[in-house]
Amino acid sequence: MRTREGGRIDVDEAAAIARVRAGEAEAYAELVRAHTAPALRVAAAFGAGADAEDVVQSAFFKAYCTLGRFRDGSPFRPWLIRIVVNETRNTVRSSARHRAATGREAALTEAEPLIPESADPAVAAVEEERRAQLTAALDELSEEHRQVVTCRYLLEMDEAETAAALGWARGTVKSRLNRALRKLGRILPPDVLGGGEKEHE
Repeated sequence: MRTREGGRIDVDEAAAIARVRAGEAEAYAELVRAHTAPALRVAAAFGAGADAEDVVQSAFFKAYCTLGRFRDGSPFRPWLIRIVVNETRNTVRSSARHRAATGREAALTEAEPLIPESADPAVAAVEEERRAQLTAALDELSEEHRQVVTCRYLLEMDEAETAAALGWARGTVKSRLNRALRKLGRILPPDVLGGGEKEHE
């Protein structure tokens, strides 16, 4: 296991999963450390609010219990994110929407260092402002549109990973992302989404 620039943890997922299946439960800790930050951002963005940590802990436990059904060769993160999304939905159903919105931005920005410490401070400030604007605008979207934008822009997942995480067809991801971006385009300054628009075409 090693740390990427910006604090993200890189882990050999296939090897770790094989070790867990072979009875080395400690290997699961590597997967937990590598994926806790994005899982927290998903839970927060999808409405878990103050319950985000509980949601993620529950998701990791369910993922561990069902690891035998994980398909070898598939990426672990989209599979885990789908569990987090389902856990978040269950939590949100029993809580008020305003509580979910309260902690969303803080959890998204605090869960993981998104900008390397070595980055130019001016560039980092612009990026933080862009993410803050995007995060605030998520509240103006429907749940489905908020989910697809979170996966594609805040988690930087590709179309296939987003489809796997949300349990949608790739065509559904593309159409919902296009509709979400059109709505965001009426809310946000043009440069906020500029960095990722070419990816969804």
